[in-house]
Amino acid sequence: MMPLYLSENCSLKWLETPSVYNSKTDELYELDEKGFEFLRSCAHQSGCKSCNPDAQFVDYCVSEGILQTEHVSIVRAPAIKAPVPSLRYLELQITDKCNLRCRHCYLGEPQKNELSLEDIKLVLDEFEVMQGLRLLITGGEPLMHSRFSAINEMLAEYSFRKVLFTNGLMLDKGAIKGLNIDEVQFSIDGIEKGHDALRGKGTHKKTIASLNEALKLGMQTSVATMVHNKNLDEFEIMSQVFADMGIRDWTVDVPCLSGNLMLNPEMHVPPEIAGRLMRYGFGGGLHGGGEGYGCGLHLAAVTPTGDICKCAFYADFSAGKIKDGLRKAWASIKPININDMECAKPVCAYIDACRGGCRFRAEAAGGAGRRDLYKCHEFGIINT
Repeated sequence: MMPLYLSENCSLKWLETPSVYNSKTDELYELDEKGFEFLRSCAHQSGCKSCNPDAQFVDYCVSEGILQTEHVSIVRAPAIKAPVPSLRYLELQITDKCNLRCRHCYLGEPQKNELSLEDIKLVLDEFEVMQGLRLLITGGEPLMHSRFSAINEMLAEYSFRKVLFTNGLMLDKGAIKGLNIDEVQFSIDGIEKGHDALRGKGTHKKTIASLNEALKLGMQTSVATMVHNKNLDEFEIMSQVFADMGIRDWTVDVPCLSGNLMLNPEMHVPPEIAGRLMRYGFGGGLHGGGEGYGCGLHLAAVTPTGDICKCAFYADFSAGKIKDGLRKAWASIKPININDMECAKPVCAYIDACRGGCRFRAEAAGGAGRRDLYKCHEFGIINT
């Protein structure tokens, strides 16, 4: 039998359970010890022959694109056991510079901070060793980083999935072709009228043009939409447009009442209205593993000032600095137990799906255990 090789897009990840991850499809497959060791042997440059007696498992791996017969000669990161809980998703805010002044932006006025290349490499190296799955490259507008081309070149070294969050205004055909990125997520906050009301006149046409260019070039794309007071009647149209375009994922959320939204309160939408609109959206999401714990169990964020925190909204509550190490900071970020939330008292039928919603949004409403009323209305729990 010809040797089998672990596919170029796949890497072994030793999370809470041994797994293999395809960074191109964003699929995570849990394995037993025997399957994990077999795929570990296939990850060697010499490949492996069918030393696994389970032919059905081998056939499945081939059909899923996990294994291939063509030789693969890449240096892979070691599968070293991750901390528990595992850090699967890292939001890397490489800069807070931006070319827009959106009326809802939680960052407020940009301070023109940006991470150095040295700090970015330190974080990415450690995230790889910690068995990370998805790197979320954000800002501000990340393309505004003064060394973005060097950062982009650096990304090719890593096996995790790279997702670029952008308003799309700086992307053209040439820029898209050169990206070492697996997915581009565009911020689109309505059809033309609603989007421009939030982000500025003429921005919708430019963003849609960039999105169409990315789709034509075969780039995996997703869309993030914020509910605001000027797009409330546009969700049905957006749903049809994004589905027809072939968008991979559409995420709908509500901006937290902070930053620029505090200066534009007329854009704010109450839970009983916005919650229902959060039912829109489609596509994938997280890779499980959050049972019994609140939102953010497998997520951390790095701010443009080099602080590490449990998510970007908690930038004022630093768990450490890049120079002190990502692993050390992650160990100090304590998971939120669902049983400590009002949501679980009495037992809520939707708690495992909701996981308490956005904890920053809930805490802003009046305390650490409070409910995220937007999620309550999304799931139709109206006695709140």
